[in-house]
Amino acid sequence: MQHYRSLENVHLHNVWLTIGQFDGVHRGHQEIIRKLTDGAHAVQSPAAVITFFPHPAVVLGKRVKPAYLTTPDERAFLLADLGVDVVITHPFDSLVATTSAQDFMTNLNTKLDIDQLMVGYDFALGRDRAGDVETLIALGEQLDYTVTTISPFEIDGEVISSSLIRKSIFAGQVEKAAQLLGRAYRINGEVVPGDGRGSTIGIPTANLKMWRDRAIPAAGVYVCRAQVNGKTLDAVTNIGIRPTFDPQSELTWVETHLLDFSENIYGQEIQLNFIARLRDEQRFPDIQSLVEQIHKDIELARNTLN
Repeated sequence: MQHYRSLENVHLHNVWLTIGQFDGVHRGHQEIIRKLTDGAHAVQSPAAVITFFPHPAVVLGKRVKPAYLTTPDERAFLLADLGVDVVITHPFDSLVATTSAQDFMTNLNTKLDIDQLMVGYDFALGRDRAGDVETLIALGEQLDYTVTTISPFEIDGEVISSSLIRKSIFAGQVEKAAQLLGRAYRINGEVVPGDGRGSTIGIPTANLKMWRDRAIPAAGVYVCRAQVNGKTLDAVTNIGIRPTFDPQSELTWVETHLLDFSENIYGQEIQLNFIARLRDEQRFPDIQSLVEQIHKDIELARNTLN
């Protein structure tokens, strides 16, 4: 898979293309991508995806906090895993926002020589989102490409969307997020020194420095599968302010206890895959009560993962 950061050096032919944000590459996105790659590869054409970063809603001031489900590189990796040949992460700025749909698609076509364009049923691009499906079909007749629309993908009567997944994550509903994504929700972070309290109570934790624009699950205690140094480990992860130690804190911590693991991993990266939520974060009357509850959490986590 080739991953471009702009259209500047892209020169392709007879491309089967889809355009969209694809944050999270959820099950709805996967349906579009499977149809794209199956069709493209059946006629020996490249399957390409154009996505944007930053998110247009962030640039246009419609979303205060980005809360991305995936980084651009993670997104490209997931798309490649579905068979995409080319991913173009197009920089989105005020210039792109004010470009007309016709100008955008004309420039795109000179770079990609588009054969097929696949988009969601409610897709639109260009200035004021004027490039809806009907407009894109008309432009396709001018630029010699065909437009195919993909129906929404639903689970239990709900249309899957990145917004719905974010809502689930912010509510701590990681099981629902996994159902919508088709895999466990995952975050990455570098292990950095904390205050060492975990070690003093016999339950060491890895404190994670996160990408600040990542969507983080609601405060609480979670069962996770962790990836570190090529190993898969069971883990219990706490997200929150740690009210037993510092009830006045406004700083959110992400710290994970890796079960049956004692290696020094400062500076290493951990990937956490969220399997289930155990409970809310809570303040305990004393350290002993906290320790007893953590041991209960660990036992419940083992049972959940087994």
